[in-house]
Amino acid sequence: MLQLSQVLLPVDHRDDDLRAAVLKLLGVRDDEVISLKVKQRAIDARRGHVEFSFTLLVEVKDEVRVLKRIGNSPRIGLAADETYREIARQVAHSPSLRPVIVGTGPCGLFCGLLLARAGLKPLLLERGKAAGDRARDVTGFWRRGWDFNAESNVQFGEGGAGTFSDGKLYTQIRDREHRIPWLLREMVAAGAPEDILIKSRPHIGTDRLIKVVRHVREEIIALGGEVRFGARVADVVIEDGVMRAVTLADGATIEGSRFIFGIGHSSRDTFYMLHRHGVPFEAKPFSIGVRIEHPQRLIDRTLYGKWAGDARLGSAPYKFVAHCGTGRAAYSFCMCPGGLVVAASSEPGMIVTNGMSSYAREEANANSGFMVDVRPADMPAGDVLAGIEFQRSIERRAFVLGGGNYHAPAQLLGDLMAGRASTGPGTVAPSYQPGVVWTDLRECLPEYTIETIHEAIPRINKSLPGFALEDAVLTGVETRSSSPARIPRDPQTLECISVKHFYPAGEGAGYAGGIISAAADGMRVAEAILREG
Repeated sequence: MLQLSQVLLPVDHRDDDLRAAVLKLLGVRDDEVISLKVKQRAIDARRGHVEFSFTLLVEVKDEVRVLKRIGNSPRIGLAADETYREIARQVAHSPSLRPVIVGTGPCGLFCGLLLARAGLKPLLLERGKAAGDRARDVTGFWRRGWDFNAESNVQFGEGGAGTFSDGKLYTQIRDREHRIPWLLREMVAAGAPEDILIKSRPHIGTDRLIKVVRHVREEIIALGGEVRFGARVADVVIEDGVMRAVTLADGATIEGSRFIFGIGHSSRDTFYMLHRHGVPFEAKPFSIGVRIEHPQRLIDRTLYGKWAGDARLGSAPYKFVAHCGTGRAAYSFCMCPGGLVVAASSEPGMIVTNGMSSYAREEANANSGFMVDVRPADMPAGDVLAGIEFQRSIERRAFVLGGGNYHAPAQLLGDLMAGRASTGPGTVAPSYQPGVVWTDLRECLPEYTIETIHEAIPRINKSLPGFALEDAVLTGVETRSSSPARIPRDPQTLECISVKHFYPAGEGAGYAGGIISAAADGMRVAEAILREG
């Protein structure tokens, strides 16, 4: 099988143009091509015009002759074997001491799926609710004035924080074991759209992700596993350096053979509980900032030109990094084309924002996190969990600045750049619900954050004309781009370095940064457990 890369075609190409391009590139006749499959399709808008860029898998009758004639070409070569070697063998296990997984985000669910397929019948504990009930609580809080629920919100519940996001299914992690193609195929089998298999930047959207999450949970249960909701882990039992059990908030104690904590970046109470038990933590870099909203049609025109609005392209995404004279970087995070800014608090009396898109990406605005890096050196020395209190202090200030009723503080970009408070909206309607209060975000963000954003705006505007729109809306605050701490683990066994049978995993433990990377890390932990037998 041959792999052909960077096969470029115009947006309005016909179906047979792709085959014609392959014949020309390989120098073969039509009857010499046995099969042709699209491996990946990307949108290339880097050179001032928009094209589709294809990566193809092509089978020809005389592969050796074709390769010899082509010679050395960086765009044509043998396709690599990208098969994931799934471990699904039956292993010995005690029916009374099964693996216990804390958290049902992508890390916990896919760890549980592999363990269940191997016959270990894992028990998954989730502090929040099942996806459907959780979605009702979240939308009720956003749109119908329901009270904030500290155990059922954008951060806590089945599917994890990624359930209410753009549902991005791409990552920059290395994938030598080919877990990512396997994950995407599993998601399609669970109800995700098939185009995630070929898009270079696939996304699934909140509306489709809930179905996938439910399907994975149902398979785990069908294989003998169990999933309990409303089961918050309040304590752990560690004896002689080995984790033996967890204790739930209702007082129940659950023993297990292994304990996988895929708790996400917002389970702050769990971090403190583990720290009290002597579990080691390391401070790590993280970021804070705001959500910035522009009209999606502006972003489409800037990136796609005459093709803006074409259904074949969809809503345009953007990405930026600006290294500033402050010594810090400003960058886009979780960019949501045609999306909404959403309330994402996990603790009462605090404001947190995030971005969310449906699969169709049809909302009027584009939004992304506008983030500035924070370093361990910015925190008090010796306090490995100081980043959590730093996040909390900013979230509390935002809550007060927004009026104390979960409305978020907001400011027009032009006003931020001019150093004045905003008094009302411009041409861009903020999408955040329950609502916003127009104010001055300098009152809730550190000075270095404001300075870095201020310096970054004109730099970003050079590569993304229109980004400096004065009426662009800034909504505060975005604080949960990643965990501010990491639990160190053994690189071989993936156990915590000082507690046996305890596996910190996923985004909260500091080993992932999104849906796919968290799911892949859950798979790695399951594989490590299965190798032990």
